[in-house]
Amino acid sequence: MSDEQTVLDANEAFYAAFRNRDITGMEEIWAATAPVCCIHPGWTPLIGRATVIESWAAILSDPGAPPISCSNMNAFLHGGSALVLCQENLPQAQLLASNWFIHENGLWRLLHHHASPGPQLAVANAAPRDGGMVH
Repeated sequence: MSDEQTVLDANEAFYAAFRNRDITGMEEIWAATAPVCCIHPGWTPLIGRATVIESWAAILSDPGAPPISCSNMNAFLHGGSALVLCQENLPQAQLLASNWFIHENGLWRLLHHHASPGPQLAVANAAPRDGGMVH
């Protein structure tokens, strides 16, 4: 299996934990030794593993949390880190997300997650700007 596919599988594990309200799975996907941060839509940045996991415990335990799926995943690998840009699909909205992974103890672990509203376009179809960088 390619490194790119392994990163995409790790990204899917993150969304599976989210979708299944699996706090154990969510804890496992986040980096254990590297500093982590998370920006949920409309929240201030959360810094530190304990704070990030606490936020996910609250989200996953909320019975009103909407179902989520992920589409249009694009992985960009560089050394021991990888960025996945994707679209989060909710019943009433689409969000754009960036998930930054690092290779930690032989596995791809999430270092940073940021989701926010964006144009209602598929990420994969967005035209690169500024020398090929996608904003």
